[in-house]
Amino acid sequence: MSLINLAAQLFISKLGSSGEQLEQGGVVSALQNLLPTEGGELDLGALVSMFTENGAGLASLASSWLGGGDNASISPASILELLGSDQVAEFAGNLGLGQDTAAEGLAEMIPELIDSNSEDGALAMGDMAKGLLGKLF
Repeated sequence: MSLINLAAQLFISKLGSSGEQLEQGGVVSALQNLLPTEGGELDLGALVSMFTENGAGLASLASSWLGGGDNASISPASILELLGSDQVAEFAGNLGLGQDTAAEGLAEMIPELIDSNSEDGALAMGDMAKGLLGKLF
């Protein structure tokens, strides 16, 4: 399964009953407009960089998600600041959600997504990346 589809499923699950009416395809499209992508696929490295290069203390959060210990939580307010409140509002509107609900779902989804796709403090390479690197070398 692609990362963007995994992110969409995870986002929907984090919303609980608020996410029951959402279709995965719509969430994928909305996430592609909100988060960094390359060729339609989620660019997890660029997403992590948004946290590490922000400077507002978010690098330590990203480090906790990449590492093997407990994940530090991120507030919905920090998500709004990092991604932009207008962009999150547009994302929420495209899905028929309130901005606060969308920010809460993103604040729960992003750490888990990064954590589940990292090993020993670094992002894990997906099968697509391994295949591409195999063709290059």
